[in-house]
Amino acid sequence: MNKLSSFMRRGVCFGFCFMLAGLVLTSCRTPDHSAEFSFVQLCDTQLGMGGYEHDVATFTEAVDQINRLNPDFVLVCGDLVQDRNEKSFVDFKRIRNGFTVPCHCAPGNHDIGNKPTAESLAYYRSVIGKDYFSFEHKGYTFVIVNTQLWKVRVPEESELQDAWLEGVLESASQKQSPVYVVGHYPLFLGDPDEAEEYMNLPVAKRNELLHLFERSGVVAVLGGHTHKLTMNEYNGIQMVNGETTSKNFDKRPMGFRLWRVPESGKATHTFVPLESEKKEQHVEK
Repeated sequence: MNKLSSFMRRGVCFGFCFMLAGLVLTSCRTPDHSAEFSFVQLCDTQLGMGGYEHDVATFTEAVDQINRLNPDFVLVCGDLVQDRNEKSFVDFKRIRNGFTVPCHCAPGNHDIGNKPTAESLAYYRSVIGKDYFSFEHKGYTFVIVNTQLWKVRVPEESELQDAWLEGVLESASQKQSPVYVVGHYPLFLGDPDEAEEYMNLPVAKRNELLHLFERSGVVAVLGGHTHKLTMNEYNGIQMVNGETTSKNFDKRPMGFRLWRVPESGKATHTFVPLESEKKEQHVEK
């Protein structure tokens, strides 16, 4: 009887430990959506596009407004500057350093060239940092990409980003982590089947990415580049290229998008005009 009781106790203990291990493993795979959060989509600060001093002033104003809103972080969707020179990047970084929340930047075509080279990529990486990377926040994965490597093929560089991206998306999928892709170019402007032009991505690459994003848990693709509000949806994936702080082609006021991610359900976003723009212009969401 003593041997049987001892065996039973060891069995119960082993079973409890096995269940505990299972719970630990499950908790590691399950994303934490226990609290909502917010972030800012800031497009085309592009110092020099709307007049250099003007763009310095509007970017500075945006930083001040965003700090008062106190989002979890800021995403700058490319074209940090109009001309990639030392003064422009120094001024951009000086203003960006005024943020009291983390700020993550994607490169645009003006930052690395319409046809990036080894030299232009090295220069961007030396003065700004990585041109593609990812981070996690409250169970979500944010993937910052270099869309210029999709617009034109840069030998080795384009392939390296693609391989990296597939690995990041696979990891996010295993963790059941919804994904935001943040870049510069929109995949398309109005129709997934539209022809390629200056403002969108090549058709073959676009289709490849759309299929990859759809099967990988991507919930939104954010960008800039269009200098006008461009919103689409593709099989449940939100696609938003927002207003800038430099110059808008659709005569909308300058400003940024404030995104709110709830504990469950679809994220929403609202346009926030610069305070200097509010007085004279009607603003639509």
